[in-house]
Amino acid sequence: MSGRSGIDVCHLGNPGVICCFRQGDVIVDPGPASSAGNLLDALDGFVPRAILLTHVHLDHASASGLLMERWPGTELWVHELGAPHMVDPERLVASAGRLYGDRMEELWGEIVPVDGSRVRVLEGGERLGDWEVAYTPGHARHHVAYLHRPSMTAFTGDVAGMRIGEGPVLPPTPPPDIDLAAWRRSLDAIEEWEPASLALTHFGAYDDVDVHIASLRRNIDMVEQWETELTADEFAAEMADWLRTETSHHAAEAYAQVMPADSCYAGLERARLKRAG
Repeated sequence: MSGRSGIDVCHLGNPGVICCFRQGDVIVDPGPASSAGNLLDALDGFVPRAILLTHVHLDHASASGLLMERWPGTELWVHELGAPHMVDPERLVASAGRLYGDRMEELWGEIVPVDGSRVRVLEGGERLGDWEVAYTPGHARHHVAYLHRPSMTAFTGDVAGMRIGEGPVLPPTPPPDIDLAAWRRSLDAIEEWEPASLALTHFGAYDDVDVHIASLRRNIDMVEQWETELTADEFAAEMADWLRTETSHHAAEAYAQVMPADSCYAGLERARLKRAG
């Protein structure tokens, strides 16, 4: 396995939802601890030098501690605002537990703390060997993206949106940190890199960078307008109807698994009310 390799971790047994990337001697966003076995099987004995996190949301990062117990020489890269939650995940787990209740372990698995001495804390703006780091808030305050210079692949977590195959490029907008103005500025930062490819955790790598980002910008505007005009139930119905016309049944289910309409509405509403003061 060499170069950029997307690994489907088959979260909850569903393919095409969460992707971990291997690039050379590192991996990016290992996914949930509940899917770590699938990731390890795919890695087939490979041990990464580092785990690069775009952010600490459980669908991207909760396997990290479990994997680092298995790989004692591996370090973790994460933004300074997310690092404390990896070293001591108690607050992160408690917050998620209020949302997911009895499904926490099924969804995300055992969330193991990370040894702080093995964490490389990032601010954004770093150049670390073949890698550049950009601070890219909007989806989360602690979100970063990574550019692998030799391949000009940008590993964008959620800031470049979610896209399933030929489906639309949509912004996952869960509470509590959505900031659409910051998100648009973060897309500017990604474009300034002039990447040849975008590697999305949800799901896969795409080479039509300009088209992809332009589509995401339009759809950020679209969901922002929907939230201002519709109730939560109306928003969910509009999203479901739109996805039925834009993509396949399987893809629509994948979108719903990653970005449930009620969560997206809640994040957009919270952001609007915060802007209003």
